Amino acid sequence: MVITMNIELNFVKKGSGYPLILLHGNGEDYHYFDRQIDEFATHYTVYAVETRGHGKSPRGSKPFTISQFSDDLRDFMDRQQIERANILGFSDGGNIAMVFAIRYPERVNKLVLNGANATTNGLKAYFQIPTEIRYRLTLCLEPFSKKAKKEREMLELMVKNPVDSLDELANITAPTLVVAGTRDLIKSSHSRKIAESIPDSKLVFINGNHAVARLNPTVYNKTVLEFLED
Repeated sequence: MVITMNIELNFVKKGSGYPLILLHGNGEDYHYFDRQIDEFATHYTVYAVETRGHGKSPRGSKPFTISQFSDDLRDFMDRQQIERANILGFSDGGNIAMVFAIRYPERVNKLVLNGANATTNGLKAYFQIPTEIRYRLTLCLEPFSKKAKKEREMLELMVKNPVDSLDELANITAPTLVVAGTRDLIKSSHSRKIAESIPDSKLVFINGNHAVARLNPTVYNKTVLEFLED
């Protein structure tokens, strides 16, 4: 076991049984999954982890990238002595889970990618264009403002591709559930392409927007648990 993380990620742990790791989205914390943790904990040992620089997890000095976050997840699992787990990631958490499953396939039992985007062109224009503009603005303001620097780092996660190409998704070996909202900010065609690119995967659209786990938890939880328990 090799642990290289220079920080300790904040997390909550609840339940018993096989490990299930939950990864929140950009700018959020583990509370995003408040409507999932208790129910999932009746079936699994749930670890709701806060990404580097999010929630109560320190920023540290390492790069603030999806790639680094996936390595942080590996190191977190090593610290917690989790050899293999089910992993559910939402939005940027889904991108982290995606990259992690490509890099460390032996550490993933089943994978749930919720509202993930493998490339930036998977985002709808009404969301991506203002994000790009705001990112460029924070680049200009960063030399004069620590707040602008922090915002730039968060936005940068959304303006750079998590993977080089969709072809990388063929390296995911875990059975995968791709979940998206019917009115998601991720293009439905992109969610379909992700599912098509992962060899053993299925795609489900749930009524709602990007935050279907929070807004439609009954259907969402049932969908995820049925997949994990199949």
